[in-house]
Amino acid sequence: MTTIVGVSGSLRKGSYNTALLHAAKAAAPAGVTLEVHTLHGIPLYDGDLEASDGIPAAVTTLKDAIAQADGLLLVTPEYNNGMPGVFKNAVDWLSRPPADSARVFRNKPVALMGASPGGFGTILSQNAWLPVLRTLQTTPWWQGRMMVSHANQVIDADGNLQDDAVRKQLTEFLAGFVAFLNEAKPSK
Repeated sequence: MTTIVGVSGSLRKGSYNTALLHAAKAAAPAGVTLEVHTLHGIPLYDGDLEASDGIPAAVTTLKDAIAQADGLLLVTPEYNNGMPGVFKNAVDWLSRPPADSARVFRNKPVALMGASPGGFGTILSQNAWLPVLRTLQTTPWWQGRMMVSHANQVIDADGNLQDDAVRKQLTEFLAGFVAFLNEAKPSK
């Protein structure tokens, strides 16, 4: 069984990216579990808070899930041509304390995808993640990206993916990432 942790970088109830993540869960290949996780409950990073209270429970739960998963799927909105602050904030918490960051991120296969009502489908946000993923020593899947443009036309008001071409693209994207995960698994 292959396990992927998927995280949407949006807190909004009607988020296109959260809808895309749920569509990915439904489209996961046989033998693959895609666990949907949220950023809700993760406070703004504050070193004083970390020193006085430790790592928040929501962060610990997500860290443990990522550490145990075979891969990580980041579903990123694009705000002002970059990654959302709430998403970067969560990753900053997930890398704390520094001594634990390797357990969570080092050599972790990561795929990026995103949806936007604009015409470029989160390409700039996805590019902004690359230096962060490098710093965390992850193993990004370079061969695949999923960028859903005009998301307001392919995802309905109830969060359902309505476009067959995008659904097919999503299925192929997930199959490619799973193939990458299987290549990255250590031999036993």
